[in-house]
Amino acid sequence: MSDETRSNTTAADQTEAAAAGAPTPDAAPAETATPDPTEQLRAEHAEMKDRLLRTLAEMENLRRRTEKEIKDARDYAITAFARELLGVSDNLTRAVGALPAEARAAAEAAVTSLIEGVELTGRELAKAMEKHGVRRIEPMGGRFDPNLHQAMFEIPNAEVPSGTVLQVLQDGYVLGDRVLRPALVGVAKGGPKAPAAPAEPAGVDRTA
Repeated sequence: MSDETRSNTTAADQTEAAAAGAPTPDAAPAETATPDPTEQLRAEHAEMKDRLLRTLAEMENLRRRTEKEIKDARDYAITAFARELLGVSDNLTRAVGALPAEARAAAEAAVTSLIEGVELTGRELAKAMEKHGVRRIEPMGGRFDPNLHQAMFEIPNAEVPSGTVLQVLQDGYVLGDRVLRPALVGVAKGGPKAPAAPAEPAGVDRTA
């Protein structure tokens, strides 16, 4: 076989192989991209770190919420009971106040002892409530605060700033930072404008 014939045969074979999809001897193999193991490890490390930080943040928030709920449950567990005691305290105060000073001065020793016993009971009850965080609101002469007081009427008075509490009809009480019962008050009207009230501290809950 001549060189020319062999060359033509080889060229024809390569053409047929290329048409059939087979690689030709002169064709370079295609390069396959191999992922870098180091980059993969770095990406996985970053992802795991992000997940860990998110989990830690969620656990910290859960811990804080749980601590607050436990504290609130401990501090305000007696809310309903304390409200019931306020009625008892009111009745003791009314019982003593129902007796005029003249009648008390002229009363017999037994009646005087009874009155003193009622007063002592009222003081002991107030101490017991204060011991557990129940405090009486002192609004008299102060600025009206809608978070702590409930205005029942207005009293014309040009000598004091408008909104000054001039009369207390019923004592108010708070348990910690929560209002058990607002004080029922009468406020001044017609006087000079009262100065602006200070801003409410953050996180104070005025409801119970």
